Amino acid sequence: MASAEEDTELSGTEKQIEEDGKSEGLTFSDIGITSVLCQSCEEMGWTTPTDIQREAIPVALEGRDVIGLAETGSGKTGAFSLPILQSLLDTPTRLFALVLTPTRELAFQISEQFEALGGRIGVKCAVVVGGVDMMTQALALAKKPHVVIATPGRLVDHLENTKGFSLRSVKYLVMDEADRILNMDFGEEVDKILKVLSRERRTYLYSATMTKKVQKLQRASLHNPIKVEVSTKYQTVDKLQQSYIFIPSKYKDCYLVSILNEFAGNSFMVFCSTCANTQRTAVMLRNLGLPAIPLYGKMAQMKRLGALSKFKSKSRSILIATDVASRGLDIPHVDVVINFDIPTHSKDYIHRVGRTARAGRSGRAITFVTQYDVELYQRIESLIGKKLPLFPTVEEEVLSLAERVAEAQRYARMEMQSEGGRKKGKGKAGREMEEDSEEMELLPKKRKKRK
Repeated sequence: MASAEEDTELSGTEKQIEEDGKSEGLTFSDIGITSVLCQSCEEMGWTTPTDIQREAIPVALEGRDVIGLAETGSGKTGAFSLPILQSLLDTPTRLFALVLTPTRELAFQISEQFEALGGRIGVKCAVVVGGVDMMTQALALAKKPHVVIATPGRLVDHLENTKGFSLRSVKYLVMDEADRILNMDFGEEVDKILKVLSRERRTYLYSATMTKKVQKLQRASLHNPIKVEVSTKYQTVDKLQQSYIFIPSKYKDCYLVSILNEFAGNSFMVFCSTCANTQRTAVMLRNLGLPAIPLYGKMAQMKRLGALSKFKSKSRSILIATDVASRGLDIPHVDVVINFDIPTHSKDYIHRVGRTARAGRSGRAITFVTQYDVELYQRIESLIGKKLPLFPTVEEEVLSLAERVAEAQRYARMEMQSEGGRKKGKGKAGREMEEDSEEMELLPKKRKKRK
């Protein structure tokens, strides 16, 4: 929970709401959701509200601004979309709501959820993000959808360049993953957007953490908000098995291959710190016969969505990603998270490992710590308030992979350096990255599947 000192920094009359377990048996109808939307929830498999939904939805239905703080995978999208859709039922209006998100993938995901929940009432959405043709988006905006889901930069482009486009009619503003929006230096764009919105609007600000930047934003954009927090600050869920491996930097690839082989049959997210290392690692693993696919910021939008689709459909079981994929995305079946590169910012550790052990399921997170990462790792342990156990490995078995891994590393370097290589999809690995029908063989020496 936020401290008293933090509460004094928050403007307006704010109410701190704690999860107390008394509302476990509540239904969506019990918290005020109308029957037609309850039916949509049932069709999506939502039988009972999550903690954040139980606490935030009644407040939002009262017409209050909301600050929602909750861990990843907590149902935040439902917490803000259901009140907006219910209000839209009462006062059907075009360009009714605006949702700001930090990433393209999250924008498409939120749009899908709005359209699924609002399908019975004919809700139309438009997604406005970079990497997609401006003219196509302008035509979609000209049709005046009910909900616009956008990244701040591209939305400002349309405000400045698309004739006739205005946000004056917007009745609801949502800033999802607000801390990340600001960490990605969208502050100037957010300010421009706030200036063109009506002051007679409701605002919902959702964030995993309450940073100083987020506090400043809420003071500028929310009126007398209610603060809803349902998890301890920087908490990791109980069913998450966390551990670390201390290894020499030069053997990281060997340990990665060993773990992927040891937990064969599970789904993995492997986090790298740079786009280049994400590409390199994916090419190396594919050359070893492992079904890996990359996801990073510089990919073309269609390829990013394609990578997510392949992973979500389980046609690829290993997603190699930068932090663009670590928050907000709806990937429900991740069994193991591997921090191949340790995060520079300790809070990113929470968001990365939050990809597994969701919705009550168990999961595992393994962090690689090299001789250069000790200080960063100690900061993570300090943040989460616990000492993590060492993940057991047999060094001789791991290093027995060194020759094969070294060959795959050389191939990956050549592929990355070649002028048309993977970037243009002309090399062997580039073609393999696009191929869906290949049969993949895991390395020998499989151990029994571990969970």
